[in-house]
Amino acid sequence: MKYSIAERHNLIREEIDRNGFVRVSELAEKLGVTSPTIRKDLKILESQNILHRTHGSASVVKSPIIDESVKRKMSLNSGLKERIAEAAESLIEKDDAVILAGGSTMTLFAGNIRPKGKLTVVTPSIGIAVTLNELEDVKVLVLGGILEKEPLSVRDRYSIEGLKFVNCSKLFMGCSGIDMVNGITCSSIEEAEFMEHIINRIDKVVLLADSSKFSTRGHGRICGIERIDVLVTDSGAPSQLIKAFEDAGAKVIIAGN
Repeated sequence: MKYSIAERHNLIREEIDRNGFVRVSELAEKLGVTSPTIRKDLKILESQNILHRTHGSASVVKSPIIDESVKRKMSLNSGLKERIAEAAESLIEKDDAVILAGGSTMTLFAGNIRPKGKLTVVTPSIGIAVTLNELEDVKVLVLGGILEKEPLSVRDRYSIEGLKFVNCSKLFMGCSGIDMVNGITCSSIEEAEFMEHIINRIDKVVLLADSSKFSTRGHGRICGIERIDVLVTDSGAPSQLIKAFEDAGAKVIIAGN
């Protein structure tokens, strides 16, 4: 079947709305045209602010995420975040030592933790520290630094300095956005820099992200999807991006399945 330019553009828009991401080679095969034709189509759609092109692919354009209070973010998709937090709790092993980054999903996750044996938790978040401090078998190490009022967390050179003395099995973290072009992003450059320091000191990275985070981006880039070892999400996550994580070697856990 031969498609007109308008039909191709509509089909490309439908595909990118559904999956948040498209590949030039796959579109060319599906629409029965050459790769140069698809690249021209993507260039036109990019000029209309429909998508963002990169080499061999394109992703949906959404407004960058701004930093908001943890309390407000916890109210967004709270049911999905709760199920994801419950699913991720099984990843904590007996007598484990882990890092919990800040954020709304991590705060809900902290509330779901039931330690097996003795658990040590390192965190930059005051809210998470207070929640876990109520559990008898949990020892909490709070990273020092200047407290940011909105996320109620620290992320400066003092907290980075404290990481030198930390040796944990895994990092649990949330994010503001995920896409194929930008990878894993957060709301600020300062937070991204802090998270990079944590990731460089850890072997296993566990990402907790509900489906609303896919094909969205924040101002700060934390890492590429290839750095994620385990992704815990919900069934609403785009299948194409789930496959991208799996192809990069990540284990994907769908909460509720």
